[in-house]
Amino acid sequence: MVSGTAAKTHLNSRRESAAPSTTETLSAPTTPVVGSKEKDASNHTAADEEWKDFGFLPIPIRVRYDPESPAHFGLLMNVIFGIASTFIVSNLYYCQPLLIQFSISFGVTYSEVANIPTLVQAGYAIGLLFITPLGDLVRRRPLIMILTFITASLSIGIAITKSLVAFEILSFFVGVCSVVPQILMPLAADLAPPERRASALSIVLSGLLLGVLVARVLAGVVAQFVTWRVVYYIAIGVQYGILLVLYWMLPDYPAKNKGATYFGILYSMAKFAVTEPLLVQAILISIPSSATFTNWWVTLTFLLGGPPYNYSTVVIGLFGVVGIVGVAMAPLIGRTIDGLVPWSATLFAMIMLLITFSIQTAAVGLNVAVVVIVCIGLDVFRQTQQVSLTTAVLGLDASARSRLNAVLILSLFIGQVMGTAVGSKVFTEHGWRPDASLNLAWTGFTFFILFLRGPHCPRYTWFGWQGGFELRKSHVLARQQAEREAAAAATTEKQSAAAGNGEVEGAVGEVVEEARDEKVRVRSRHEEDWPEKPAGEKEGADMV
Repeated sequence: MVSGTAAKTHLNSRRESAAPSTTETLSAPTTPVVGSKEKDASNHTAADEEWKDFGFLPIPIRVRYDPESPAHFGLLMNVIFGIASTFIVSNLYYCQPLLIQFSISFGVTYSEVANIPTLVQAGYAIGLLFITPLGDLVRRRPLIMILTFITASLSIGIAITKSLVAFEILSFFVGVCSVVPQILMPLAADLAPPERRASALSIVLSGLLLGVLVARVLAGVVAQFVTWRVVYYIAIGVQYGILLVLYWMLPDYPAKNKGATYFGILYSMAKFAVTEPLLVQAILISIPSSATFTNWWVTLTFLLGGPPYNYSTVVIGLFGVVGIVGVAMAPLIGRTIDGLVPWSATLFAMIMLLITFSIQTAAVGLNVAVVVIVCIGLDVFRQTQQVSLTTAVLGLDASARSRLNAVLILSLFIGQVMGTAVGSKVFTEHGWRPDASLNLAWTGFTFFILFLRGPHCPRYTWFGWQGGFELRKSHVLARQQAEREAAAAATTEKQSAAAGNGEVEGAVGEVVEEARDEKVRVRSRHEEDWPEKPAGEKEGADMV
């Protein structure tokens, strides 16, 4: 009995000693719990910041960046990119049909308003050079949205100003910020799967071309019935509408080169322009090709306004509607290029452009049907050429697509200036046939540049035809797959041969080892049968 009580007392004392006291429990440190909560809160805050535009505007869940489940770049999103490009690039061209109305409204001469289009285009060139490279440095979703907001807001000032100087300044900055399409194009190349990249780019590029047509037609028609300011009121509403659509639909995408600097990005642009053979080839093709395109559309007014056609300004303007053919054919053009090596698509487009300009040289001043044929041919095949060149250039470096695209587009500007200046002079001084011959000469130069470098040259090879002459991607992929399989088979054979040599060497080693062991065993048996004599006995035996 006593022993049982003692045992119970001993057990209770052990339990009490094991259990913490109330005082110890209350005074226990709580730092780990607080630290965990602070860590969770900081992580939550960082995630919230990552999921906000400009630090305060929440990004819709469906377009947030998820590396495990990236946004699907389907036809709807591609069309949105194209429509946004159409109405943002239109900012560059609204002013062109309105110069007479500007002159009347501001009470100035024609020469004083004639520099407005030049200011807008100059602003656009500066934006291409200094803003579009940011697409390789920062997140593109907020960059695109802030630029769209700025252009829409500046358009308010353009619509209400009564000062020509203020109008010109605002127009210049609208041109600077209207480079959104040139940020959307590399983004489309990033989001689209490789097998659809050319199709995606063709739709965005079609939006650009359509913007030129929409701006001129819309501005001309609206200003015919109401004041020119209504054109910009419409532009304001459309751009804010696009901004709203982009907020809900534009996928977020992380910055590509987080460790880079702005001036480093600009320096790399200049470096690309002299160190990338494919980019240099594309530039040297784009400049004369862009010159032929601009030369045709600038001198078309002179051609149709003079004998034998003598058309009115309204009828001449309707020829611009032919550009819709190129827009309508964009999906077909893109799918065709997707199945071809870009070099071969460029060659096909250049052959068709050569035929088009041959027709122009032969008969464009004789029959209006020839004018229509040249309009359609130039629009379709120039677009084909540009899409194929852009596809090839953007495939050079995925982390530098905005910079590569900016360099390529700047070359188009150089070509436009050359085509306008040289083409107008040749047409006015020598007529339509020498001007058409100039287009033929420029196109011939592009053939020379294209054939200097074959379709499968290594990246840093300037001249040559290494890699064959395959024109279809499927054939190239099949050949590359066969080469990989052959290389893998050769590697396997080498490994097998090496393994066989190792087995032979191992077998020889085993034989040598066994012989050595046998020699040791024989020696040990000999020593056992004939034990070694003492030294004295051995010497005596030798003496006997």
